[in-house]
Amino acid sequence: MKIGDNVVMLEISDDIMGSQRTIYPVLIFDNENAILVDTDFPGQLPKIREAIKETGVPFESINAIILTHHDIDHIGNLSDMVKELQGIAKVMAHVDEKPYIEGDLKPLKLAQLESKLNALPDEMKGIFNKMKSSFDKNRTKVDVALNDGEELPFCGGIDVIHTPGHTLGHVCLYLKKTKVLITGDMLNIKDGKLVPSSKDINFDDDMNLKSIEKIGGYDVKYVICYHSGLFKKEC
Repeated sequence: MKIGDNVVMLEISDDIMGSQRTIYPVLIFDNENAILVDTDFPGQLPKIREAIKETGVPFESINAIILTHHDIDHIGNLSDMVKELQGIAKVMAHVDEKPYIEGDLKPLKLAQLESKLNALPDEMKGIFNKMKSSFDKNRTKVDVALNDGEELPFCGGIDVIHTPGHTLGHVCLYLKKTKVLITGDMLNIKDGKLVPSSKDINFDDDMNLKSIEKIGGYDVKYVICYHSGLFKKEC
């Protein structure tokens, strides 16, 4: 779905671990840049490539990949994309997410599962092993470590908003030209309303709620939630 002149919310669906799921990465572009925000579950690169092609933007023109955080459904195709783009695309993430993406720290969700691995049913142990393998494969250098309040000089200006809670270095992105707020996993849409992400999936739910307060001062027209799509604010 195109939003304004230079933002497209991609919609990618597939059967993931036995259930149908749809996620919404974002493509931001202008005459000089093509930026992808988040990279989907592992194994989805062909669908990502096709979705980008349908926008009219060549996949090969992507010169930056911004990650809202390090969960596997956001970095799942990062390594393959970086290799396919032959170093053209710079990887960007918050400075607190950098060690998880590069493999210096154990991913938070993986560490939580590992801490109770012996008590998990066999099905969950299988999921743990798949996650561990996917994280190991996607260890990737972060070329640009982002900081709170930083403005990226792309596509009319992109504000980086550090919104910890879901993970420690989670960020939202505010696109000034189109008044779009990309919220990663901080928010969801339920019954036509914006709601906080479930406390069950947050590293620190209280921290996530404080981060939601932080975005209140932005002039937002559209909100894109990674797992539930587009929310248009009433004027």
